[in-house]
Amino acid sequence: MARLIVQISRRAVKTVSHNLFNTSAKSRIPFAIMRSITTTQYLRDERWYTDKHEWITVDGKIGTVGISDYAQDALGDVVYAQLPDVGSTIKKHEECGALESVKAASELTSPVSGRVTSKNEAVESKPGLINKSCYKDGWLFQVELSDLDELKSLMNEEAYNVFLKSDAH
Repeated sequence: MARLIVQISRRAVKTVSHNLFNTSAKSRIPFAIMRSITTTQYLRDERWYTDKHEWITVDGKIGTVGISDYAQDALGDVVYAQLPDVGSTIKKHEECGALESVKAASELTSPVSGRVTSKNEAVESKPGLINKSCYKDGWLFQVELSDLDELKSLMNEEAYNVFLKSDAH
């Protein structure tokens, strides 16, 4: 007796028993064995980090830049954001803006080189968005990357979390 496994859905599987070796015409049940391979592309928004606590996500050649949760927490309540002008060209590791909080002022450096395509004007008018939602509503600017290879020198989330546990930051 052989068992044929039939997948009904992702969660339910049905086992059907049938004597595959019985060759009498009366007992033969027509069936087809099909083999298919399906793949699903799992797209994940990968966030890359600098050792200065900026992050970037990339869609095509457009990167969205912000500061990490660690950075916004260390700054405290952000009260002012100076973001790079749309159309300006920025270089990796160069200062491109500033953030001020009730505790301190901090320069904003770019994690990549490229041309600024947009800035989050909502953050300029309500800098507290950075504290409330640094990864979603509190992003800072978008840049068209001039060199995608620059991303290779950044840390993924796992490496960044290890970096935060070290004394290097």
